[in-house]
Order: sequence, then structure tokens, then C-alpha cells
Amino acid sequence: MHPHAETLWRGPRWTLAILLAVLGMLGPFSIDTYLPAFSGIAASLQTSPVHMQQTLSAYLFGFAFMNLFHGALADSFGRRPVILWGLLAFTLASAGCALAQNVTQLIVCRALQGLSCGAGVVVSRAIVRDMFPHTQAQKVMSQITIFFGLAPAIAPILGGWLFVALGWHSIFWLLTAIGAALWTVNFKVLPESLHPSQRQPFNVRHLLSGYWELCTDPRFLLLALASGVPFNGMFLYVLSAPAFLGELLHLEPTQFFWLFVLNIGGIMGGAWVSGQLAGKIAPKKQIRHGLLIMLVISLVNLGANLLLPLHPGWAMLPIAIFSFGWALMVPVVTLLVLDLFPQRRGMASSLQAVVGSTANGLVAGLLAPLVMHSAIALASASLGLMLIGLVSWIVLHQRWPEIGRDN
Repeated sequence: MHPHAETLWRGPRWTLAILLAVLGMLGPFSIDTYLPAFSGIAASLQTSPVHMQQTLSAYLFGFAFMNLFHGALADSFGRRPVILWGLLAFTLASAGCALAQNVTQLIVCRALQGLSCGAGVVVSRAIVRDMFPHTQAQKVMSQITIFFGLAPAIAPILGGWLFVALGWHSIFWLLTAIGAALWTVNFKVLPESLHPSQRQPFNVRHLLSGYWELCTDPRFLLLALASGVPFNGMFLYVLSAPAFLGELLHLEPTQFFWLFVLNIGGIMGGAWVSGQLAGKIAPKKQIRHGLLIMLVISLVNLGANLLLPLHPGWAMLPIAIFSFGWALMVPVVTLLVLDLFPQRRGMASSLQAVVGSTANGLVAGLLAPLVMHSAIALASASLGLMLIGLVSWIVLHQRWPEIGRDN
């Protein structure tokens, strides 16, 4: 922690949580806003659905790649500069998307968006642990997840309305304006939470040593898999929204928001419960509860898709309950990851994000196109992704039972 952490933020704790949540939400907001316009963009640029899916994969892989460096840069130069430069690059890339004349230009600019916007996600986690002890940090992380949930619920609504009213270019002009506004706000109020005495030297040998230390630690890898891969059990439906909602459930683009509202409601509910449980039960018990909820609802979802006619009245509810279970456990797992390496929290946050983002990119580019046209295939894939996280946690629990035992 920063030696003078209590003086860095004079306002209420929840206001800092909102600021960090907005930084963290920029990535998913950039995805969810343009999903309702997929078909319109494809028609306007005279391209195929496969190429449109590549605009999503390019973004996710760019996000994953640059996450290797956001945390290391923040450990060396401070949290604030990395966030400000990332927001500036995101703003310029968003303007490039709005001005794209063909799908190749759009793919390139989406990749640049992904390369830049991960700074907020990665560095905001490290800031929390810089400024708060464990129990308070879990409460703040839960608050961040709650506020974070508002943006993806609003994003598809705004995207659908803008697409219908002003065309798809307006979606990216909105992202440009948001990036510029966030840069201005953070320039004025964001504190520097990494004390100069805690900064790490920035050189290739030191970076490689840090990456090697984390990547060869099975505790880190198992925790990252336990949090990052199950997320895709829910995210798969978000990625497949045009096919799942449009083709299978026969909803209009302006109705896509129902999936996002239910999904984000689950995330916000799980995050709220997580914050209420901070300091009251052992972290490992909270993680177990979240995984159990995800396992049971994944099995119920698969069974319902096998036995019942597909209908919007029930098809989206299991996804919301799954999101509740994920949000119940993820603040705890994230803090366990950061506390494995107190001197390299930025790097640990980076690599945790890389694991999750790589999984996101693989699911977006390879798995989603294969299963998005079948509700049974979607439910089966979601269960499989959840099981990867469950097995990772079981292995970790058996080999290192002391992890997560105490607050």
C-alpha cells in the first residue's frame, strides 16, 4: 500500500469506486455499443459477417496483447500516466473507427482501441490495492463491479438508438466523446497511488524476470483461469447476441438490451452480495458459492434448451443467474491474485487480464462463430467454459488449501 494512502482521496470511497469503474467499463462498453449495428455496418461497408466478427476479435486480441505491458508500465512510471496516455490513444482510435471507409480500416482501428483501452481495467485494480487493506479493498472492488455493470446495460440501448437514428458512424463518435471526457476528468482528479519508493525498474531483464516469476507460478495461473474463463460462459452469449437474439429469439436490434439488462442485473447483484460478505466469511467459501451457482445454472440452462421450445421469456434468465455467480466470486479472486505478488501488482493485474482477454478473443474468433446459431450448442459451450474454471479452482484448493482461508 501507499504509505500515505489515507490522504490520496478525500472524497467518499464510493466516488473513487465510480471513477475506477468507469475506467474499467470502457472496454466492454466499446464492445456492447456497436453489436446492435453489426448487420448495418456489414451492409454499409459491403462486407461479410465473418469479417465483422474479425472486428471484434481484433479488438479483443489487441486488448489481450497490450495488457502484457499496461501493468508493467504502471509499476515503473506510476498509475496515472499509463491511464492518461491510454485514454488519449483510445480517443484517437475511436475517431478512426468513425471515419473508416472499409472493413480493413475498421479492423485496424478496432485493434488500436483494444490496445489502448485495457489500461483502465488493469491499472484500476492495482490502484484499489495500493490504497486499501484487504477487507476494504474487497468492498471497493465490489462497488466497482456494481457501477461497472451499469455501462454494458446502457451500451446496447444507446448503440441501437444511435444506429437507427444517425447511422453506425455515430456510435464511434460517441466513443470518441467519452474517451475525451474521461481523459479530462482523470487529468483533473485521478491521484497517483504508487509511491516513488515502490516503483520497479523498467528494463527488459527485469520485465522478463517478472513475467517468468508469474507465468511459472501455478497458483497464479490457476487463479487467473478460475476467474477469466468462466466469464466467457456468460460473455459467449454477449458475443453471439446478433445471432442468439436476432435469429434464434427473433428480437429486433432495439430489443437487444433485454439480454444486457438481465445480465448486468446479475453482475450488479452478485457484486453487491460480495461486498456485503467482505470480512464475514472466508474468501474461499465465497468463491465456492459463486462456482456452485454457475455450475447448477449451467446444467439447468442446458437441460431447458434440450427439453423446452426456445422462448425469450426464459432463455435469457439463466445467463443473468450465471452472471450473479461470477460477480460473487470475481472480486475475491482478483484480490487473491494481486496479493500473491505485492511488489508486482500492476504486472499481476496485467497478466490476469491477459489470460481473460486471450480466452475472450479465442471465444470470439473461434468458438462463438461455431455455436452461435444453435441454442443447445451455446448452452453446452457455456457449461464447458465454466467447468474449466471450476476444475482450476479445485486443483488450487487441493494443492494450496491455505489460499483464501483468511481475510
